[in-house]
Amino acid sequence: MKIGPQTRVGTLLEQYPFLQEILADYSPEFRRLRNPLLRRTFGRVTSLAAAARLGKVEVKPLLQTIAAAIRERTGKEVILASDATAGDDRMETLKQIIRELHEGGDFPELTARFAAVLRDVSPTEIAEMEQQLVEEGLPVTEVKRLCDLHAAVFRRSLEEQEEQHLPSDHPVSTLREENRALAEVIAGLRKLLEALGDRPTPEKLGALRPALEQGIDRLAAVERHYLRKEYQLFPILERHGAEAPPQVMWAVHDDVRKLLKKVREHLERGDPTSLMSDAVLLLTTVEDMFFKEEKILFPMCLDFFTAEDWAAVKSGEAEFGHPPAAAPTFAPGLSLPTGVLTPEQFKLILATLPLDITFVDENDEVRYYSEGDRIFPRSPVIIGRKVQNCHPPASVHVVQKILDAFRSGDKALAEFWIERRGRLVHIRYFALRDADGRYRGVLEVTQDVTAIRRLEGERRLLDW
Repeated sequence: MKIGPQTRVGTLLEQYPFLQEILADYSPEFRRLRNPLLRRTFGRVTSLAAAARLGKVEVKPLLQTIAAAIRERTGKEVILASDATAGDDRMETLKQIIRELHEGGDFPELTARFAAVLRDVSPTEIAEMEQQLVEEGLPVTEVKRLCDLHAAVFRRSLEEQEEQHLPSDHPVSTLREENRALAEVIAGLRKLLEALGDRPTPEKLGALRPALEQGIDRLAAVERHYLRKEYQLFPILERHGAEAPPQVMWAVHDDVRKLLKKVREHLERGDPTSLMSDAVLLLTTVEDMFFKEEKILFPMCLDFFTAEDWAAVKSGEAEFGHPPAAAPTFAPGLSLPTGVLTPEQFKLILATLPLDITFVDENDEVRYYSEGDRIFPRSPVIIGRKVQNCHPPASVHVVQKILDAFRSGDKALAEFWIERRGRLVHIRYFALRDADGRYRGVLEVTQDVTAIRRLEGERRLLDW
């Protein structure tokens, strides 16, 4: 066979998988090929010449090393092509466009350059671009701040991609149907905002307030849609090596949540000017997310997820939907220091407790959550997921701080309380240690204490 500077990394890895470790040992930069997402996108679009530049190595010795490995493992003769001209590297071109956007480059000029050079960019390449930029040091918050620009640059190319037809009961079909329903809600809200006019007054707002409140309540269903993504899709994407795109998208979800809260507050106060400003931003942000889901997230999931992955997602659609978690397996008659319980009894007790319980082991991986009427939703696909990835990017540093304090023994309890939809929620994290004092994980206990806070005086058993 013949290989040269123009040979694609992906072509070689597909034919000779053993080269993955050869390349990983050759340059630290090539170790990223162990990531399935990077391997599938980086390898497909990157030539050996471009890979050599990224790995800060000379292309000729790299070709010689690859040829020697192929000869040794397969016995095949390898001819090195003499053409050393490196072709365009799509991934580097993508990243350079985004870097220039971040540095305040001319948007129309960059859009035109993109259109001239790259007309068939794929959703997985955009995900890979975000992954590489984050790995190279660009903060997730910065990627999120400019992700609308990313989408705008790539919009024409993405819009030309055909939508993949799926069965009506496929999880992606469910998400698409939710988007269509939300789009109708947004259209109705836009008409109401138009009725407020360019100079909204408290009187106009008062007349339209009931309809606006109803529309915002319907738009709040986007929370359920986002939870599906955060707890059903994102954990599986992370397992396939795509960590940055879910983090960026989750940060936008949190922006929508904040805007929803602000719009409700403006309505309650009767502030038409602030309402108009934040409502327009809210509707635009939600609509832009439709495009990112339809043209980037969903195709990426359809590309990466296995049949088993989709079966897990499908099984989790009972609540948002998600089914009860699988019952723990115990030997008949679980012997405890203060009694013996059957598996069924143990399951019933945990499901009946007026608490949400989630257990994270000593490796920071979620291992169990309780069933029942939960305050915060959970899905079976989070089992085995790093707990750091179960929280919005803005709060991960606090989660890590708690884990470090528990692991070191400096703290044994962390507690918080928040107002959520008019309810007071008490959240406690307990460090778990075995009889020898070794750290074995964290127990999260969440409880609605609204009624408890209102208790006064006393009521004895005989008063029942």
